[in-house]
Amino acid sequence: MPRVKRGVMHSKRRKKLLKQVKGYKWGRKNLIKLAQTAQTKAGAHAFMDRRKKKRTNRALWQIKINAFVREFGLSYSRFMDGLKKNNIEIDRKILADLAVNNKKVLSKIVEKVNVKK
Repeated sequence: MPRVKRGVMHSKRRKKLLKQVKGYKWGRKNLIKLAQTAQTKAGAHAFMDRRKKKRTNRALWQIKINAFVREFGLSYSRFMDGLKKNNIEIDRKILADLAVNNKKVLSKIVEKVNVKK
């Protein structure tokens, strides 16, 4: 078996890693062991936070809808229940956007839900 020299791949891998951790603080930007752990942890946090973003956005949508609906004497849960009973299938993202940008349309929806208890 011929001898395999791994110098090229070793330096390529290290260069790639150091390029990824560019901008990190202290030794994590230029020391290989610290850079590896920092990059691993950063990847784990990025993975978790992509999922967490969906949770926080949904919570924010609920807060916006609730704030708007309270002006009409309804709670968030009663409003959502009224939507289901009236077969109005609009998701929370759109309802929250309407609550911020197009209040007239959402107020008509709220009135429709509020009348047909």
